[in-house]
Amino acid sequence: MIVFFEPWEYNEIKNGELAMQLTVLPELETLINKRLSSGGYANVEDVLRRALVSQDAEESRTDEERRALSAHIDEGYLQAERGELIDDAQARREIQAMKDDWRLYR
Repeated sequence: MIVFFEPWEYNEIKNGELAMQLTVLPELETLINKRLSSGGYANVEDVLRRALVSQDAEESRTDEERRALSAHIDEGYLQAERGELIDDAQARREIQAMKDDWRLYR
């Protein structure tokens, strides 16, 4: 598989712009194709961009954010052990409400 991506090393022209040419191992090609077949990605460049943005976000988390996330996970685990669970319909309603609030205050 050959992937066109920019802007680091330029050795090809794509749509009139210089682009990077990458060769990927079969295992990575399989993962890329899996993402493409899901329908959630427009093209190979979209798969790579979203993967790199996600990795960048993960790597840029501060130690404080990591500790807060870990504490949140621990809290959820303890709640589950105590039987303080909600069903999937309730979880979906709560998540949707959080998304609605987030959109309202952006």
